[in-house]
Order: sequence, then C-alpha cells, then structure tokens
Amino acid sequence: MKNYKFTISGNTYEVEILEIEGDVAKIEVNGTIYHVEIHREVKPVKTPTLVRPVLREPQKHIEKKEGGPKLEIKAPLPGIIMDVRVRPGDKVTKGQKLIMMEAMKMENEIKAENDGEIIFVKVSPGQSVLQDEVLIEMN
Repeated sequence: MKNYKFTISGNTYEVEILEIEGDVAKIEVNGTIYHVEIHREVKPVKTPTLVRPVLREPQKHIEKKEGGPKLEIKAPLPGIIMDVRVRPGDKVTKGQKLIMMEAMKMENEIKAENDGEIIFVKVSPGQSVLQDEVLIEMN
C-alpha cells in the first residue's frame, strides 16, 4: 500500500503498510511482518446547534377586503387571437368561452376559470400573443 522510512534513536526502519482492516494494520518493518493496533484520536464533534425562531400564534381574525383580487387570464401557448367574446363590464360564469385563439395551427378556446366580471381586455382579434401573456383581467 504505502512505504515509509522512520529514523528512531539513529536507527532507520523501512516500513510498508500491507493492509488495514478496522483498527488493525498489517505492516512489514525491515522484512518482518507485524500486526499493530491503530489508536486514533477521537475528536469532539463540532455539530452546530440549530436555533429556531419563536413562532407567533396565527391570527384568529382574518380581514377580508371587498372586491377580491383580480384574476389574470393568460395565453397557454404563443398564438394569434381569432375572436374576443367578452367586453369590460361583462359578467361571466365558470366555463364560459372568453377568447378563441389559434396556436400551433389549432383553434383553442380560452374559458373562464370561475365566475366574475371582466375588468379589462388586453387583446384584440388578429393580435399575436406570447405564452403567459395576460389576455384578460377579471374579478
């Protein structure tokens, strides 16, 4: 495995480590084989202490605002808008067709994900759109 030269009290020793199994090593010193026990220094483990912040209790009362957040309806793929079937102020129901668009030579219907009111229509027929571009904003 490994060869070493030691000088102890003026005497030189050639040591070859033949094999190590666990804490016992088989070594050859100047042609004589010895089985020696290896004493390893046990170092203290330096594991960091994990300090977690104190958790606050969750709020018991949640304030609700009127109107709710606006919902953005985005293009699922890049394509061309063929038809817009709603205008700002229109009330829509879940599953209602909002926009017809052509993407990858296929017609795709963009439908309302839930009930609401159209706030703003950001596209018009013939317009090219990119994937994830906002088409309509609704409440």
